[in-house]
Amino acid sequence: MPGLILRQSFALVLAGIAIGILGALTGTRLLASLLYGVSTTDLATYLAVALLLSASALLASFVPARRATKINPIEALRAE
Repeated sequence: MPGLILRQSFALVLAGIAIGILGALTGTRLLASLLYGVSTTDLATYLAVALLLSASALLASFVPARRATKINPIEALRAE
């Protein structure tokens, strides 16, 4: 059951990372003069940020998914 929720969360994370990378690639042209020691298309920086954000997002979605699997569905429907 947590796998279903994690797959849906991961799809949203991937979409957000793709949009973020596109925005970062276009935004670095404006901020190129402020970058020191890093090129505007530094692959290692993009990968590190994408991995860090995806790991934190998946961890943040794992905790509620795990908690949701412990709830009895009948009791949850009665509470509604």
